[in-house]
Amino acid sequence: GRPSEADDTVILVAKRNLQDKVYGSTILVAKPLGADRHVGFILNKPSQLTLGKLFPEHAASRKVPDPVFLGGPFGREVIFALVNRKESPGGRSVQLTPELFLAFDSPIVDQIIEKEPQQARFFAGMVVWQQGELRAELKRGLWYVLDAKTDLVLKKKTDGLWEELVGRSERKA
Repeated sequence: GRPSEADDTVILVAKRNLQDKVYGSTILVAKPLGADRHVGFILNKPSQLTLGKLFPEHAASRKVPDPVFLGGPFGREVIFALVNRKESPGGRSVQLTPELFLAFDSPIVDQIIEKEPQQARFFAGMVVWQQGELRAELKRGLWYVLDAKTDLVLKKKTDGLWEELVGRSERKA
């Protein structure tokens, strides 16, 4: 059945009519925080930066070749990790799906960089929806809503992914 959009972690795919500098042609993962507020990350905006460029003094960071993704406009100075595991990596990490955790405490993010970077994706910044904001956007028909599948959230090659998901969603609609 349909996930209850406001209560579950979901994937949001911007519809073609969503013309916006930040959110146009994006795919996001969004998680409810309670009180009808949500937090999320843009999944298809790799930056020119790697962890090694951001933390040149951190040996483990220099070994991770993948780009850091631009997660969203808020808290751009913070590096977040989305990691594929069944147990919490620790700290104040938040569970998004049964096998996906969001880590934002620096020591925990550092541990993920050191121990399991290939199970993770790293983001600078995030998206924040205030109370009722995402619900209003869904009512206005700005997003397709998909189940939050781990492989989609952690996909490192995102070229063409938006077109593919929009095409698939339009055919279903």
